[in-house]
Order: sequence, then C-alpha cells, then structure tokens
Amino acid sequence: MRALFAHAQTTRGVTVRVAVSYLAEQSEPARGRWFWAYHIRLENEGAGAVQLISRHWIITDGRGARHSVEGEGVVGEQPLIEPGASFDYVSGCPLATSSGAMQGSYRMVAEDGSSFDVVIPRFTLSAPAVAQ
Repeated sequence: MRALFAHAQTTRGVTVRVAVSYLAEQSEPARGRWFWAYHIRLENEGAGAVQLISRHWIITDGRGARHSVEGEGVVGEQPLIEPGASFDYVSGCPLATSSGAMQGSYRMVAEDGSSFDVVIPRFTLSAPAVAQ
C-alpha cells in the first residue's frame, strides 16, 4: 500500500512529507487510548548531504494539553541523506483523546558542519467516529 503524504513542508532544500493512519486494532477507546501511525519521508533536494541529528515534537491532545518530546535521531538512527535521496520511517503516537495534532522540527547538520532546523508540518490525528 502506498502512503498518501497529505502534509509536506520544505526548509532549506529538505522536504518533510507526512502520512497518518489511525490504528483501530491498537486502540482501546473504552479505556481512553487511541493510537496512530505516522510515516515520514525526508527528501534532500539540496546540493549537499545532510544528517538528521535530533527531533523535537509538540503533541497536542483533543483537550489542548501539549506534550513536548525531544531525542536523538529517529527510530534509533541518525540518517545521512545524500542529495537527491530520501529517508523513510514509521513511528506511532498514542493519545488519551480521540483527536489531536503533532508538529515539530528536526535538527540537521549540513556538510559544512552548520546546523539548522527543518520544520515538520502540523498534522491532525483524528479517529473515525464510531456509532454507540
């Protein structure tokens, strides 16, 4: 199944694309737990290689509570992305509400050693309505 990248944003030649899927089989609405998977594709459209060093996420639930997550790399990697290449990964996000949103940034290092932040576009997390 091909991912539908509904969200995209480019910063300094690096495009971040996001596809989101609600995972009903991992969610337990009766227990206040909803779960989504998100597929990220980072595309290096610049002239030099870039390395993803760290991530910063801002996760907002349906009640407006914000949670910040920071860490090294993504899915245990700090990928080096050559010009014209891309890097894909899939991760997940649980929430205590049936909707929310995520956004953030990746810290990248260019070939010349300079670092810069690449914007992760805001995307919504929304569980389908279920008849009671």
